[in-house]
Amino acid sequence: MSPRAGNAGTRTLAFVESPVQLLNVLEWAYAQEHALGAGLTVVVLAPVDPMTRGQLRRMAELAREEGHEVRWEEARGGAAAPFQTIGGLAGTLRRVPRVVLGDPFSRYVQLLLTITRARDLVVVDDGTATMEFVGQLARGERLVRWHRKGGRPGPRDLILAPASSAARRRLTPGKNRRVEIFSSMPMEETLPGLTVSSNDFAWTRSRFGPPRISKGADMVGTSLVETGVVDADRYLEAVRSLAKTHGATRYFAHRRESTEKLHRLAVETGLEIVRPDLPLELIARRGPIGRTILSFPSTVVHTLPLALAGTDVRVSVCDIDPTWLTDHASPRAQGFLSGVTGSAKDVHRLAAITAT
Repeated sequence: MSPRAGNAGTRTLAFVESPVQLLNVLEWAYAQEHALGAGLTVVVLAPVDPMTRGQLRRMAELAREEGHEVRWEEARGGAAAPFQTIGGLAGTLRRVPRVVLGDPFSRYVQLLLTITRARDLVVVDDGTATMEFVGQLARGERLVRWHRKGGRPGPRDLILAPASSAARRRLTPGKNRRVEIFSSMPMEETLPGLTVSSNDFAWTRSRFGPPRISKGADMVGTSLVETGVVDADRYLEAVRSLAKTHGATRYFAHRRESTEKLHRLAVETGLEIVRPDLPLELIARRGPIGRTILSFPSTVVHTLPLALAGTDVRVSVCDIDPTWLTDHASPRAQGFLSGVTGSAKDVHRLAAITAT
């Protein structure tokens, strides 16, 4: 049975579906500490993936320790679950003056936005997707995740298109409607009336660390293979080459990486595979962490330098060679990934590893 979405004192309702989204809600709340006061309820729209659920439960514990109310909704627990979840949230959604959301591309969140009457909407980072969201909003385009762009809308997309269009309108600043982006990502495009606030990971730095730094290198994994953007064999060869060149010993897996791929990486590269129980920004800040962190284009090339500010850790980024891309990759993939790396500050850029 789903718990209530919030109590009578709830003035801000936040919806999260991933550990990073919940981390960034905590960062936003910390930045708003004096203005926010009490009344923040975080609603976890629980995913199915076990790794994501595990990290979300750990993040929920941290949120409760910070004094926030957390409600766990089994939003995908069967055919009737979405109706029960949305029905249980409707009353609170109509009352609260502010809604915070972590994923504007989420069909769930888009449906919930059709219910709320809140005039204050805040979007916190869901990684590099936030950059694409702001660009699409500025251009008046339909909201589509970057790695799916270019494909035809499926039947489900067509059914939910009205909710998506309504969500885009709700997320566009207007008369008596304030929209804020709280982000650590660079925003090349914006639109009139949009408030952009900087996330510098002040909560993370105040809560954890400074970390103990080891002499070696650590590598950060990516789910680009799982999303169909990068070929698995090319990715494995790139990881092997980077690890050998830079002396990496540990590989911090992305929560969406498959068990089969990680097993293959361990066998063929000799790297120790680490499945973090918290977002990497917190893991790195707690330490121990390598003096060099190797990454492919992803959110962490923007967030780790902020979380590790004041330490001697260097983040090095390896570009994605065009030959790594699959035949199914979005036409925008190479340009988007290159932009993720090129717009990152305080990182060392490595040349792409070309296929042999």
